[in-house]
Amino acid sequence: MTGAPSRTSRVSQTIKQHTQRPSSRPGPTVSPLHVGDPDFATPEFITDALCAAVRSGLTHYAQPQGDPLLREALAADLSSRARRPYSDRQVIVTAGGSPAINSAILAVVDPGDRVLIPNPTYSLYADSTRLAGGVPEYLPPGRDGRIDLELLERRAPGARLVVLCQPGNPTGGVYTRGELEQIARTSAEHGLLVLSDEAYDHIVYHHATFVSALEIDALADRLIYCQTLSKTFAMTGWRIGYVAAPPDVAAAAGLIHRTYNGAVNSAVQRAALAAVTTPSTWPADRLADYERRRKIAVDALVDLPGVSFEEPDGAFYVFLRYPHALSSRQMAGHALAHGVGVRSGSEFGPAGEGFVRIAFCVEDAQLTTGLARLRTALTTDSPQELTP
Repeated sequence: MTGAPSRTSRVSQTIKQHTQRPSSRPGPTVSPLHVGDPDFATPEFITDALCAAVRSGLTHYAQPQGDPLLREALAADLSSRARRPYSDRQVIVTAGGSPAINSAILAVVDPGDRVLIPNPTYSLYADSTRLAGGVPEYLPPGRDGRIDLELLERRAPGARLVVLCQPGNPTGGVYTRGELEQIARTSAEHGLLVLSDEAYDHIVYHHATFVSALEIDALADRLIYCQTLSKTFAMTGWRIGYVAAPPDVAAAAGLIHRTYNGAVNSAVQRAALAAVTTPSTWPADRLADYERRRKIAVDALVDLPGVSFEEPDGAFYVFLRYPHALSSRQMAGHALAHGVGVRSGSEFGPAGEGFVRIAFCVEDAQLTTGLARLRTALTTDSPQELTP
């Protein structure tokens, strides 16, 4: 018996049609410049805290909204950074940064709601919007490559949410205080919520000035702040993050996360508590490593004919425009044929077509090998280009 497709099949088809994220990984012989996974081992004081938590018996269900001690510590940190009070009721501990984003978007976006997404940017924002039944609207950058604030003002009426990512994935860009204040004025005028994903906030290079959305007082009542420990402490596989928001949004995001993901691992939450409360130079030391790797990447690519990119202010990516007459996906395949993994720029929105992203969060020898292979790919024609 045939009939209209089920809701499940419609959602599945929609996500499959629109998502740009790859479903497989290159093999072990490929230089892995495609994955944003820091190669460093998690700091020992964090792994020690995990072991201690397990030995003490923290092996049972945690509270759905998160370990009270961790939520209190996160609320205290947020209050200090924002210079206004955050309560633990405003903090929901999630199973990584992606569930924080997904839970927040599903909590506030209804079917038909428009979500404004400056791009190129992380693909999950659009995927989560579609999953909620919302309509992602990509905002192309301005002529200078930065956010087009006039376009945001024109698109804002009737929209539900604007999503910011800084330091940016894939560009490594950061917003100025003036840009954030203008975004705050626009969102207040048109009733928009603002989601700010700041996963790379501890990876900002010394020439750049980073201003968190937490520091913008005019965003206080409409800010949804998403964070993860993955990048700062090389904890990608631990799956621990959080969302902080006005109490009603936090409660809704907590319900979504509890339903979709369940409570986060009890012992991992105590390890996260150690991460956010233990004084350490570890993030600063790793930033120095990333500074060195950033220079290796920039020096290897800056002289290539037809290749252009903005040097990143933060994160650990270079987003480069290539000279080949190939789509971004084809260019990623061309690079793979030369033994180096990169991400297709189209994964990050329409403005990413014609670009590829490389990650320089691998150890120096792998990075140097991968960049040499990428140089060869960027200076060699592909079979698609040679076919009449």
